[in-house]
Amino acid sequence: MKIQVEKRYALLLAANDSEYVKKVYGGYFNVFVEALGDEGEKWDLFRVVEGQFPRIEDLQNYDGFVISGSPFDAYGNESWILELCFLIQTLFAMRKKVLGICFGHQVLCRVLGGKVAKSFTGWDIGVRKLNLTEDFYSYDGLDEIPQTLSLIECHQDEVWDVPVGAQVLAYSDKTGVEMFSFGNNILGIQGHPEYTKDILNNLIDRLLCNGSIKRSFAEAAKLQLTRAEPDRQYWERICKAFLKGRWGQLPTYF
Repeated sequence: MKIQVEKRYALLLAANDSEYVKKVYGGYFNVFVEALGDEGEKWDLFRVVEGQFPRIEDLQNYDGFVISGSPFDAYGNESWILELCFLIQTLFAMRKKVLGICFGHQVLCRVLGGKVAKSFTGWDIGVRKLNLTEDFYSYDGLDEIPQTLSLIECHQDEVWDVPVGAQVLAYSDKTGVEMFSFGNNILGIQGHPEYTKDILNNLIDRLLCNGSIKRSFAEAAKLQLTRAEPDRQYWERICKAFLKGRWGQLPTYF
């Protein structure tokens, strides 16, 4: 009789829960598990922004890790960001699956030798169309994914240069690196597959209130949200295929 081994994943949360997300969803952890989790899995939460990290001796027990977005800069030198960089180096050496979202996408790039900086064209907030590259389809099992997908975005930093050996898997008319992979174990996505439109709407309100964006920009972003829909099901499928071992094989770079 074959014993079914429980899959275990860790969310490395690089942002504090907003009051809205806590009230409506119970926190970002629930948002991620709802989007990326499957029945029979165990998900653990580590609030890395507060200095909570998994123990090195426990890393081998996880099948994959997800690094969330953050209001912090991925190129910053706050102590928790430097500790996160060390953890990523360790996971990379262990060939663990690591999925980076927004800030997570950027900090993966930083650790692996790429370049991250402010976008020359400013904030990108809303639902944006992404074009998938030929390299995306070089991974097995993804041929049914459409070549153009819409994704919720909210960032002002971006990846300028991917690490040597990495592949750009998606780009948009605003951002040259919307998604990249490094071998079979690293995947970065600039947008937010886990976000719903109401989460972004609330985030726009908060960015307006704290002076990060102007009212005219906020109103335009909210209007665009009413007219566009993200392809969440496809993005969840892509993320799950990567995390759950259904991502086709390419040569690794070790």
